[in-house]
Amino acid sequence: MSLIKWNSFRDLDRFFDDDWFLPVVSSSFFKEPAMDLYQTDKEVIAEVNLPDIDPDKVDVSVKDQTLTIRGLTESKEEEKKKDYWRKEIRRGEFKRIVHIPVEINEDKVEANYEKGVLKIIMPKKNSPQSQEKKIKIKSKD
Repeated sequence: MSLIKWNSFRDLDRFFDDDWFLPVVSSSFFKEPAMDLYQTDKEVIAEVNLPDIDPDKVDVSVKDQTLTIRGLTESKEEEKKKDYWRKEIRRGEFKRIVHIPVEINEDKVEANYEKGVLKIIMPKKNSPQSQEKKIKIKSKD
């Protein structure tokens, strides 16, 4: 006869893995806007998914190699006549902060909004390519 290790929290973990306990407000409600962050030879580019958001209500700033995106989505008055099963469309404020791992020229950052995607182009600082330097090992023998 084999013994099965009892996990008293297994059912509790399963409870949070599924949306069934939040039929109106899903767990996706609490997430930040999706972002892709990548680099090319000359730029670091952030693409943020912000559908149906007025770009005038989005604030983008860069300071000390940190990109901050803040915004506000229009809140609609909830219709009491509707009997929601799920309510996943996010309303209200959002904020996204990301550290950029390479040096960028903060004075030349540009942002464009098209078809629900905010694209932030951050030019890299022109720094000379580092050359490999051999280090001589000193021995005390």
